Amino acid sequence: MTDTSTPLQPDPPARPSRKAAWLAMGAVLLALVLLTLLPGSGPNVDPNAPPPGADDPDGDTALVGRDAPLQFTLKDMHGEDVQLASFKGKVIVLNFWATWCGPCKAEIPDLVTLQTKYKDDLVILGVSVDDTPEKMKPYAAEYKINYPLLVGEGREDVQNAYGPLWGIPVSVIIDREGKIAEKHSGIASREQFERVITPLL
Repeated sequence: MTDTSTPLQPDPPARPSRKAAWLAMGAVLLALVLLTLLPGSGPNVDPNAPPPGADDPDGDTALVGRDAPLQFTLKDMHGEDVQLASFKGKVIVLNFWATWCGPCKAEIPDLVTLQTKYKDDLVILGVSVDDTPEKMKPYAAEYKINYPLLVGEGREDVQNAYGPLWGIPVSVIIDREGKIAEKHSGIASREQFERVITPLL
């Protein structure tokens, strides 16, 4: 479901780079998205669809009910350390994304709305899988992002802890006690998020 034409710098020939793998998966997902946009196929995001995690093509339910790995500290786009554990006690939406990801871009306005609506009890953390802070800052300004953006570039340890991530966006919803309530691969609407988040508030 990703949408990018960013040139690659491959790893040694024996194995493709992580970005190449993302792009390959993205090309397949983009083709599927385009198929859903054919006449008569209906909208890409159905507001009446089941909440995130209701169907499980990506094995997302495997993490549900487990303690979230909140032991990580990441840099935000301003270079400040952000400890995931510092948000325990709030509902957390950990959103894995990238600036080159079309579905991620489509999801951002709903995430901004959710952060505003539930600001006292909810924190959304956007973990960019491979963007530099220099790319993230103008993007955050353009889309008026009102939640922390964290640098996930080079942090495969974090991605693997919440994985597998077969593509992006991926959102992991963590309850106030630090347990994983849902993991959802792919774009989700505000209504889908709210069906999971509101009972946890």
